[in-house]
Amino acid sequence: MKRLLALVAVAGALAGCGPVRATSNLLDAEVQIQAARTAGAEKLAPYEWTAANLYIRKAREEVSYSDYQAGVDFAEKASRFANQAREQAMANANADEALAPGTNP
Repeated sequence: MKRLLALVAVAGALAGCGPVRATSNLLDAEVQIQAARTAGAEKLAPYEWTAANLYIRKAREEVSYSDYQAGVDFAEKASRFANQAREQAMANANADEALAPGTNP
């Protein structure tokens, strides 16, 4: 009886891992997207910004269909593109400041 109870407990814990991991990755990606927005990625890194937003949308869609692994994969891609968008936006902003007229190089 104890073995059966332990097996049920382990199975229950493993069944919850997919949704928890997917939710965690979605939240991480959303934080990265907000950081990219703050850096001005919408204008300064439009390719990466668009890719991050499309991937997060697809991740949410897959999670809504209970396809948690696909949701995790798309959320990771969204996070990666959002990070690239933030870095690109910051680099472009620094380059624009360096080229701005009236500044001393």
